[in-house]
Amino acid sequence: MRFDVITLFPGIFQGPLQESLLNKAQEKGLLLINVHNLRDWCHDKHKTADDSPYGGGPGMVMKPEPLTEAIETVKNLRSNVKVIFLSPKGRVFTQDIAKELAAEKELILICGRYEGIDERVRESLVDDEISIGDYVLNGGEIPALVLIETISRLIPGVVGDEQSVIQDSFYSGLLDHPHYTRPAEFKGMKVPAVLLNGNHQEVDKWRRKMALLHTLRIRPDLLKIIDLSKEDRKLLEEAVQSPDLQLKSES
Repeated sequence: MRFDVITLFPGIFQGPLQESLLNKAQEKGLLLINVHNLRDWCHDKHKTADDSPYGGGPGMVMKPEPLTEAIETVKNLRSNVKVIFLSPKGRVFTQDIAKELAAEKELILICGRYEGIDERVRESLVDDEISIGDYVLNGGEIPALVLIETISRLIPGVVGDEQSVIQDSFYSGLLDHPHYTRPAEFKGMKVPAVLLNGNHQEVDKWRRKMALLHTLRIRPDLLKIIDLSKEDRKLLEEAVQSPDLQLKSES
């Protein structure tokens, strides 16, 4: 999969893209990530990318000329590419949207700054507008990194064990179940016995039950939009009634 990022601050991407799974995926050729400096399309002496807003008011607005030229230049080098503007006004990013975008072969990510971009660019060139939450950052660079990492995890081969992706929180609509590793006892706290008995059917049942319980206690809103099976409802009822299955956050 190919990502083209257009930004005023390309240095923000240097560290994250050169570490861990994203770096390995690029080395394997699974991901192609190009970061473009928007000022390369600013042709005046001072490389000006922003100007004051018509109508007055605080802040600056990213100019239409360099941004349009940048987007059109990159689009002409690609085929069937989708242009996404990272903005607090966009639809809120979810795992389902990540799955949707992972089906694309090429994405252009536009990192806004200041008060945003000239509306004419958004209307004429942007295919989708995405926010990573109901808050405001200094720019779209961190949201772009969030999209790249989240979407990349869904590309086959990027994560070594693809089953771990399927078990992630939100992949199936539920929060993830608790995880434990060695030692079996740490500072008086023991790993649940069911995880030590070697019965995989019981382990799977416990994990599903805990995922349902965590979701109920921490994000009950998610259960309203998930179509729970009869078995899930039974497991959830058992979990709620069991004195042994209590969450740390409840204490």
